[in-house]
Amino acid sequence: MTTSFDRPPAGPKDPGAPPRTPPGIPPRTPARTLIPGRRRTPVLLTGGLLAVLVLLALVSAGVGAYGIPLGDVLGSVQHRLGLGGAALDRVGESVLWNVRLPRVVLALLVGAGLGCAGALMQGVFGNPLAEPGVIGISAGAAVGAVAAIGLGLTFFGNWTITACAFVTGLVTVGAVYLLSRSGGRTEVVTLILTGIAVNAFAGALIGLFVFFADSGQVNQITFWQLGSLAQATWPKVLAVLPCALAGLLLAPFYARKLDLLALGERPARHLGVDVERLRLALILVVALLTAAAVAVAGIITFVGLLVPHLLRMANGPGHRFLVPASALAGAVVLVAGDLAARTLAQPAELPLGVLTALLGSPFFFWLLRRTRRKQGGWA
Repeated sequence: MTTSFDRPPAGPKDPGAPPRTPPGIPPRTPARTLIPGRRRTPVLLTGGLLAVLVLLALVSAGVGAYGIPLGDVLGSVQHRLGLGGAALDRVGESVLWNVRLPRVVLALLVGAGLGCAGALMQGVFGNPLAEPGVIGISAGAAVGAVAAIGLGLTFFGNWTITACAFVTGLVTVGAVYLLSRSGGRTEVVTLILTGIAVNAFAGALIGLFVFFADSGQVNQITFWQLGSLAQATWPKVLAVLPCALAGLLLAPFYARKLDLLALGERPARHLGVDVERLRLALILVVALLTAAAVAVAGIITFVGLLVPHLLRMANGPGHRFLVPASALAGAVVLVAGDLAARTLAQPAELPLGVLTALLGSPFFFWLLRRTRRKQGGWA
């Protein structure tokens, strides 16, 4: 039997020697061997998403009833930027700059806003099922836009619909937040049931406005319910640009605090995070992004749910990458979705909101069952 006297004498510790590992426990993998690979993944993902987004934007600008070759699109853009190239004929220039490019830019802004809002909401609520469309925030914001149309409100000019969507979106986020909290935590069942109730209530309000609207207003309201970018114009891009940019620029500054909040509210408070102030600030950012998207595109669901989950699977839950990458990937998804919506059933055009719901619903069902299995049930 080995006694303490048989062991070698303990000498001074060698600062360069690796730490001793107790017998029976496999030695830890040195962090130095893991960090380079983990650092490369976000860079590769970001570069890949950027490349796909640029390619999709160029293809989307050229494909349609009036086809424009990719080289001509690049030439026209270069010509407008004063970098050479050549202008297209009168019809081509009009189609490219008055129809296609406003639509591509609007899809980019709306997708980025919805993707970023989804990542923020999942971080704030600490729940993977939180998404502006699923828990009724998009529908709540649409009520404001529909009310502005139905009542003929114009007090802010081109900003009226955006302002109304922002106010009702903010009220909806606050209501969802308060109703889904219980005992200092957000319950999954309460969150989903709150979303069902909010969606039903918003649907009833929209139906009421449709009942009292004239035929022109009914067409506009139908646009909000189905979700579409068919009416994209440069004035609409400029109307939504400040809200979308403000939300997208503010969101990454909260990434570190969201990482700390993921540890739990109590540990986050011990680490210096004012949890309630953080939640209030991010609720405002989410309302800003959602209102900007809904005001110009109507109700488009599941982008904010699907995109952050796919990125989390690829690179982990760190919000420093997740928040900006969700914006980038959301833009990719919506530019691709809009291209599919207007080319799959030519000459007709599929509603973009219907297309994203068709693709996102199966993913939501899978996510719901996965979350339930991991938590051992909802009760």
